[in-house]
Amino acid sequence: MSNLKRVFLIDDERLFVESLTKVLRKREMVIKSTHSGTEAIDILSTETFDVIVLDIKMPGIDGVTTLKAIRDKGVMTPVIILTGQMDIERVTEVLKMGATELLLKPCPVETLVSAIENAHERMMSAKGR
Repeated sequence: MSNLKRVFLIDDERLFVESLTKVLRKREMVIKSTHSGTEAIDILSTETFDVIVLDIKMPGIDGVTTLKAIRDKGVMTPVIILTGQMDIERVTEVLKMGATELLLKPCPVETLVSAIENAHERMMSAKGR
């Protein structure tokens, strides 16, 4: 079985997504990305991932609404939330919806990589692998 982690990046900041994609691919992760919550929900109807990295503040459907739609579909993939500002109400909301971790932007790339690896490891342990 492949040890490659499939990571889904959902963030409207294109340069951030491009640079993070390069970094994660160097760590032998398979990356798919989108810049919209609506598109992310559509993609998750047909594809599965090991970890989702989701920005809270996006135009159109924000990260909170996207996470709710993901959970409503029954997708229980670990979700790491990225946010540029600590809004306690929104943080509480996403944690109640089962977000795995919350990171404040900008965060060091190594911190995000570690969060992805930890979320993947916990998921695999929960599946008994």
